[in-house]
Amino acid sequence: MSDTKTDVVVVGGGLAGLTTAVGLSREGLGVTLLEADRRLGGRAMSWTDPTTGDPVHIGPHIFITEYPNMFALLDILGTRDKIVWQDDRFITLTDGERQLVMKASNLPAPFQFVPALLGADDMRNADVVSNMAVTLYAIQMDEEDVLRLDDMNAWAFLRRMGVTKRFINQFWSFASMAIMNVPIELCSAGAIMRFYKRILGKSEYYFGFPDGGLGDVFAPGSRRQIEDHGGRILLNTAVRGFLTERGRVAGVRLEDGTAIHAKHVVAALPPTVLRELVPEAWMAEHRVFEDLVHFHPSPYVSSFVWFDRKLTDLKMWARLHRDRDLNCDFYDLSNIHTGWAQRPSVITSNIIYAERVAHMSDEDVVAATVREIAEFLPAARTAQVTHAVVNRIPMAIHCPFPGTEQRRPATRSPVPGLLLAGDWIRTSLPASMESAVMSGWLAAEAVLEDAGRPRKLAVGHDIEGFTKVLNEMARYFPPKRMLRWARRVRERLEEVV
Repeated sequence: MSDTKTDVVVVGGGLAGLTTAVGLSREGLGVTLLEADRRLGGRAMSWTDPTTGDPVHIGPHIFITEYPNMFALLDILGTRDKIVWQDDRFITLTDGERQLVMKASNLPAPFQFVPALLGADDMRNADVVSNMAVTLYAIQMDEEDVLRLDDMNAWAFLRRMGVTKRFINQFWSFASMAIMNVPIELCSAGAIMRFYKRILGKSEYYFGFPDGGLGDVFAPGSRRQIEDHGGRILLNTAVRGFLTERGRVAGVRLEDGTAIHAKHVVAALPPTVLRELVPEAWMAEHRVFEDLVHFHPSPYVSSFVWFDRKLTDLKMWARLHRDRDLNCDFYDLSNIHTGWAQRPSVITSNIIYAERVAHMSDEDVVAATVREIAEFLPAARTAQVTHAVVNRIPMAIHCPFPGTEQRRPATRSPVPGLLLAGDWIRTSLPASMESAVMSGWLAAEAVLEDAGRPRKLAVGHDIEGFTKVLNEMARYFPPKRMLRWARRVRERLEEVV
């Protein structure tokens, strides 16, 4: 390949990179997107299983109704209807054969899930009430508060705020593993409170799942958009390093020695990959690049198990977190994919923060997964497994250890011409598909601004919901009492921090 020139090079063909390239190519800029893998999609890719012909993902991902940036992308691609919503409940939590169906009640936020929690067999009224101070604080917290809490682990913060161990074990430990991808003792209090604030402002949240391969929801459509607007996508193309000129990034050098010159480079890469490309001089000069060493990947293992019979009519369920558990969440694709309703169950699951199973063979992982399925669905004990696939994924998201929130970098790097994108950068969102897409829009906005063509692409998250929450709380608690309560919470927090 000979040296080439373009307006923008996007390095990385995951959600963040594809979003950036879609946004810029639609605005008429010359875009070259480089992906080291033979498939687009990154950590959300999918492919066809050669044995069954069924679509499989790198691991199950969920959509949430409050994903405005993801939906903006899917609207462009025409694939928003490829999401199947679980709109009869928020989630089903299981403990053995027992289940707790978490549904939003008619109570306004943030009380919508209180009746469901009070209905849990092991939950006492005092446990639910013990979480109220944390809820009140979360509603009024801002970004400065998130960063203040970032150096503390979530378990210590919750206990010092008076939350009972039972409530932590029943609610917070599960949320930490399922959403933050680390045990609660290792999770930044700021990171998990950022997530909690997000779910408090709406009376109803629903999970959604891809109708087919996850990557098929966005990767083929993104490729069409980019190429139809004159962009270029190169697969199996690894980058060796950045080109620089007069103190700014001027393109990239590929592994084969080819140079691609560009006014801007968008590095839409996980922090561990970006760290390998950054020159040592940048590490020494700029804190942003030095801090990359603090972003550790949270690995996970995802099993796909084909059974010879139907086991459940649920789309999704999750286990209340116990230290001995392997899997966290389960999905029966036969109840999700269009046209699969009469098929036997195909259940996929996630083992999160998975170093503890690195020594296990794929066969052992599948056997353990089937045992855990059977704890909730006893029919699985006598069902036959007709096929199984185990995917071992080095990184789900970065581990939100204490100290990572304050180190998440901005879109604009300190090196002119280099923009950063990915679910891990500073989006004011938990690392997720929504954060990845938002980061892509933000990177595209920065390039367009530099080109003298400012354009708003990123979608802000609705904050009106939090105003409604405060107004509703004022109906239940007189304003003077709320002020006294808020003052006590703040005083307690000062002692905690």
